[in-house]
Amino acid sequence: MKKILSLLVMILPFAVLAQNADSVWIMNNYTKKELYIPMRDGVKLFTVVYAPKSTEEKHPIILTRTPYSCAPYGEDKMPPLWYSTRKYFLKENYYYVIQDVRGRWMSEGQFVDVRPYKTDKKTATDIDESTDAYDTIDWLTKNLENNNNKVGVFGTSYPGFYATMSALSNHPSLKAVSPQAPVTEWFLGDDFHHNGAFMMMDAFNFYSGFGKPRPAPTTKGPSGYPIPVKDNYEFYMRAGALPNLTKLMGDSIAFWKDLMSHPTYDAFWQARNTRNFVQHISADIPTLVVGGLFDAEDVYGAWNLYKAIEAKTKNNNRIVMGPWFHGQWGAHDGSYLGNVQFGSNTSAWYRENIELPFFNYYLKGKGSIDQIKEANIFFSGANEWKQFPTWPAANSQPKALYLQNNGGLSFTKATGNTYSEYISDPAKPVPYTEDVHLGRTREYMTDDQRFAARRPDVLVFKTDILTEDLTLGGPLTADLLVSLSTTDADFVVKLIDVYPDDFTYGNEAKSKYEMSGYQMLVRGEVMRGKFRNSFEKPEAFVPGKPTQVKFTLPDVAHTFKKGHRIMVQVQSSWFPLVDRNPQKFTDIYHAKDADFQKASIKVYHNASSIILPVMK
Repeated sequence: MKKILSLLVMILPFAVLAQNADSVWIMNNYTKKELYIPMRDGVKLFTVVYAPKSTEEKHPIILTRTPYSCAPYGEDKMPPLWYSTRKYFLKENYYYVIQDVRGRWMSEGQFVDVRPYKTDKKTATDIDESTDAYDTIDWLTKNLENNNNKVGVFGTSYPGFYATMSALSNHPSLKAVSPQAPVTEWFLGDDFHHNGAFMMMDAFNFYSGFGKPRPAPTTKGPSGYPIPVKDNYEFYMRAGALPNLTKLMGDSIAFWKDLMSHPTYDAFWQARNTRNFVQHISADIPTLVVGGLFDAEDVYGAWNLYKAIEAKTKNNNRIVMGPWFHGQWGAHDGSYLGNVQFGSNTSAWYRENIELPFFNYYLKGKGSIDQIKEANIFFSGANEWKQFPTWPAANSQPKALYLQNNGGLSFTKATGNTYSEYISDPAKPVPYTEDVHLGRTREYMTDDQRFAARRPDVLVFKTDILTEDLTLGGPLTADLLVSLSTTDADFVVKLIDVYPDDFTYGNEAKSKYEMSGYQMLVRGEVMRGKFRNSFEKPEAFVPGKPTQVKFTLPDVAHTFKKGHRIMVQVQSSWFPLVDRNPQKFTDIYHAKDADFQKASIKVYHNASSIILPVMK
């Protein structure tokens, strides 16, 4: 112990000195400027510019447009940029620019959530986020001293949406764009709906604060709803049907009203799907899409924005997917998530080998990007980076893993007409995690699923112990044949890696959780049953009639190691992550507490499978 303390005494001063050295360097070499940039319709957007003092070279510009604030406000208030993992942009003498988007914080104008892209702009009042990006880039390149007329844009989550919109601006000075965990749309897969199922907890927690009106520019942010009980499961059960949450939300949250008023994939949602418009991105603007395999919010957006750009453009487009929660590639440590370890600091590797080289190459003409391939994908399980010329990789082939009688899983189809049955009771929905929390956790994406496997309303199927490694790379497909005693239900399908009974990471001092027999969630997804044939036109189930429910889960990149098992769980609630389905064909956003009913659900083995993207 004395040796450890002595070592810490020796190390800590060097760490503090390093941080102090960075802070002194940044303070000596950068200035902060706050300004308003005029848009074509006269609205002015508040923008913060961290400007290099050096005149030895012309400086590129890196820009982030955000609805989450440019704080701290005041030219005399410098944020602790030396703690930022992106401080290398400053060390490379970039202009570092952050902008409050239209209608947020200190910017003028009216804010519109995921403002639709306009394909036919005729007048100065025909604005969208791409025109605001264009006007911002244009002003920056014409007014910032000693810039090199090359601009890059990046942003994570909602700022990832604005990064995509910046690419759609096609400004000639825009030379590189990186949408990271980008919001692409909010009905099929990102944030607030998955396959039409309402991601209730995230939506309520977010919009009860973020959605409050801002009548005038301000430096003070809104507060959310003061949840009285520090247990999200208990709070949302007490709240009951969604109209009761609407009452708690109040009348001032415009987008919550939009959520409640558009229960299908109608024109409102389709106009807010950025993937519908990426064909307008110039082939001259390289894109780097970044996301996390275990991103609870926008894993769908990252995979599918990349695929849309690939399908619709001739853009120089790449993708990076690491073993990360939402934005973890921008954090200091990417070596683990929850109880699952990844063997190295994947976040640092990404920044050093992908992000900085990408922007330096296109904005400074510096270095090489030969090491950045088309698809740069981390495979959990094996804990290794792999690179491919296409994604999904050419050697990934679909292979059906069939449900079996007595809880088995096999690549051979079951015989007979057997089925598994469970009762889905909205009064006792399956929790998404076994612990008590107030906020939604990010770790649930790799959580141990043993708590769920022990419930009678969760079907469990697993293979024999694997005799060799099995690597998956690409989208999963759940293909179920079911029958219901009611007219609607949700289906949650989970792909799980079951660790051996003697498994250990070998560093028990770091990992306090018992990993022997761990059931790691590799991918889970929900499908609202009434949308099984169309997201635009929902259909009721006919009670007792066997019906196919087939849907795609976001891509995975995972190796099931020799000695492990593959498990599939099927259930009909995932609470309070997803709102409860009344299990009655109705407009759930306006359902009553009395509408909720139990459903008896059968899943037929010989016609039900999960189709795996097996890599040869």
